Amino acid sequence: MNESTENQKREADPGSNKEDDDPVVASKKPKIESCNENGVKELTFHIEADAAEDKGSRHTMEDAWVVLLDATLDYPGNLRCAHFAIYDGHGGRLAAEYAQKHLHGNVLSAGLPRELLDIKAAKRSILDGFRKTDECLLQESAEGGWQDGATAVCVWVLGQKVIVANVGDAKAVLARSTVADGSQNLSDGVQALKAIVLTREHKPIFPQERTRIQKAGGFVSPDGRLQGRLEVSRAFGDRQFKKVGVTATPDLYSFDLTDREHFIILGCDGLWGVFGPSDAVDFVQKLLNEGLPVTTVSRRLVREAVRERRCKDNCTAIVIVFKRI
Repeated sequence: MNESTENQKREADPGSNKEDDDPVVASKKPKIESCNENGVKELTFHIEADAAEDKGSRHTMEDAWVVLLDATLDYPGNLRCAHFAIYDGHGGRLAAEYAQKHLHGNVLSAGLPRELLDIKAAKRSILDGFRKTDECLLQESAEGGWQDGATAVCVWVLGQKVIVANVGDAKAVLARSTVADGSQNLSDGVQALKAIVLTREHKPIFPQERTRIQKAGGFVSPDGRLQGRLEVSRAFGDRQFKKVGVTATPDLYSFDLTDREHFIILGCDGLWGVFGPSDAVDFVQKLLNEGLPVTTVSRRLVREAVRERRCKDNCTAIVIVFKRI
């Protein structure tokens, strides 16, 4: 992992006191545990996660990312909170960096539950956090005279609940076993995992997106671009396109962690341009089954995308592994 990647990790986690040559994966493994309505403790998990990036054949790196195994910041509470995100910049890196620095803090200040899980309150705080981040970003970009934009895919783990939020074409893919307790295995003894796409892409050509754009007075060109220029219909920033239908309102999806959920892969569109969801899950599962640490797995995933599969775009991936204890 290069020096800029290490810098992003330290910036996203101001409380880190690791030396520069330490691996960018937290040495501690946060546990997730909760009690059901009868007071019986449910499954307990460790989370291991790390990110990797490569600028591909681009001259600059416009992606930014966040890996926070302990994402409580200034909002401590009994409810476990972890946060992971990838911001894929376009037109520059400023919007991606702004969201990297401010989104999670804005979600926390908007009321992300810290004691008892309230899924409606959690989703409301995420929506509010996205809105506030975009509003402040737009103001800063106007004052600074820049027009960058950034797509995003974000994950919050609250207790045993996972919430995924996305704008644009960055994706989250879940690896889930086909049968609980691993009772269904392949002939070679490896557990069968199904790839589940947790996000919906936001492209101008899709009906729901096109309708919003046209109602705002915008148009979608024959090649599927907004105003003939922008390839996505939801993003942070993109100040010049906000009046013609671009929004930073995310889609949200949530689910409970059970013993069937093994890992999540977050990736920018560069990764998913050369990896299909099932292909990526199989690639990561093979490396994890070999006993490789998540830091190595994330690096090899990105290296495979860029060096072997010839991804020419910026490529960033986060691998989040759930280990039952």
